[in-house]
Amino acid sequence: AALALLCGSAAAVGVWKWLGKRQIQKKIEEARRTRDEGVKKMAKAIQQFREQVPSVQTDAILSLPLLELSGRLQEGSLCPKTVLYTYLEKALEVTQRTNCLRHFIPECEEQLQEIQRQREKGLLYGIPVSIKDHISHKGHLSTCGLVQCLGTPAQEDSVLVKVLKRQGAIPFAMTNVPQSLFNYDCSNPIFGQTLNPLNHQKSPGGSSGGEGALITGGGSILGIGSDTGGSIRLPSSFCGLCGLKPTAERLSLSGVSDSVSGILAVPCALGPMARDVDSLALCMKALLCQEMFQLDPTVPPIPFDEEVYSSSAPLRVGYYDTDGYFPLPPCMRRAVRETRGALQAAGHQLVPFSPPRIHYVMTELFLKAFFADGGRAWLDVFTGDTVDPNLKSQVNCCKIPRLGKKLLALVLKPLQFLLLLKLKNVATISTCRSVKEMWNHHHQIQAYRTEFIAQWRELRLDVVLCPVLGPAFTTGYPGKLLTAISSTMLYNVLNFPAGVVPVSTVTEADEEELKLYRGCCDDPWDRTLKQAVAGAVGLPVAVQCVALPWREELCLRFMKEVETLSREK
Repeated sequence: AALALLCGSAAAVGVWKWLGKRQIQKKIEEARRTRDEGVKKMAKAIQQFREQVPSVQTDAILSLPLLELSGRLQEGSLCPKTVLYTYLEKALEVTQRTNCLRHFIPECEEQLQEIQRQREKGLLYGIPVSIKDHISHKGHLSTCGLVQCLGTPAQEDSVLVKVLKRQGAIPFAMTNVPQSLFNYDCSNPIFGQTLNPLNHQKSPGGSSGGEGALITGGGSILGIGSDTGGSIRLPSSFCGLCGLKPTAERLSLSGVSDSVSGILAVPCALGPMARDVDSLALCMKALLCQEMFQLDPTVPPIPFDEEVYSSSAPLRVGYYDTDGYFPLPPCMRRAVRETRGALQAAGHQLVPFSPPRIHYVMTELFLKAFFADGGRAWLDVFTGDTVDPNLKSQVNCCKIPRLGKKLLALVLKPLQFLLLLKLKNVATISTCRSVKEMWNHHHQIQAYRTEFIAQWRELRLDVVLCPVLGPAFTTGYPGKLLTAISSTMLYNVLNFPAGVVPVSTVTEADEEELKLYRGCCDDPWDRTLKQAVAGAVGLPVAVQCVALPWREELCLRFMKEVETLSREK
């Protein structure tokens, strides 16, 4: 009888699990069907427009930089409807090759009518804008790539979308993201893997990877991403775009979803992604307006400072080509050295700078901020969901019981010096076991910011030039190398504005030099990085530009200088 009861219980558990998986699969299939139907409807609308207006100079419109396109729309020599449908058609083409869109926003036609009724043309009048999946748009889901978020559409627009619309922009598409947003690849079990349009074997980066792929492919001229550990800057680096992570509170986060809410120690920041720095500046100028300050009083009412952005005064630039934690591929360090030389030749003053204690920042400040509870809150978001293969190693690390993590940490502790603390990852970081420990952790972040700023001030720096992770990884590799993003994570912990500018491409010489790359000590992580970036000849190589908090205009001005010099070269 006992055996029969045991077998019956096992069978019941098996059936229950099967039913659960079937329910998940049904939700995923429904989400995909809804997306595919939306794509078909948009394709039909595009076809109808092409039949009505067959003489549209598509290539000419798509080739216009944002500032020139904006000028044509403002003066009336280009029609907003023509521009919108040109970009809709191109976005459809790009997503068919790269799977970068989560879905089109059919209400873009209503917004098109609305801007024509506005008394004054906003700074982004008639500009089609793409937005990342988790930035709320009324009537649409913010999924974060999670099945549990497939239920309830947003009841209203996020503040940022409201301001974009008030400035005359037309949000027309929402872009794909990695599951839970906690990955710098771009894949989830619902909508699949997004590919880099420059090389389909490569990742577009993440978590704003859909934006990176769409803009690089030519399907959007301006996108809005978010960044908590590099999620604007990494796709910009991988895809050859310009991207800005502002100080977190400079743009409103009201109406932005997240897989795990309430992590305030290292805050999320929204920011623009585009083909050039002037586009980022125009976007920031449009967003930093009275409308934003009124809709969200928590945003400091600091309008865009055009004088700082337009200045040509020489800058005092700190620089480094490695943070000493995770040595980057040779081409990324070359980019910093060449940019440093160009800046020096242009009359700027270059000063060596060494960011303090990056090992401490990574293990004790950044990772501990996100996994203070041992990863339990993050694991909860996968309840009733299928875990994306790119996240399985991190999820499995978090599933190790606390006692197991303690034992693992003790076993690995003697090796930490040899492996430069890389083993102290999600599986082995200490957690905050009490409120007092959490408060102490917040204090440690504040103390580190004070220390960093003091070093910056002592050298009398205006800005800092440093590397960013790249070139684009082969798909699947970002999930194996979480700690490789120390170059971007640092400025999330500090909450400094930081932007990425493409300055070069990977050469055959870079590829040959990569064969000799040993990283810190030729350990498994170094070898994995080597594999991840191999085969990247011709792909973009970028640098990172940083300024002090609330100095976005100075950061952009520095990015513009770097962009100009790289184009002259």
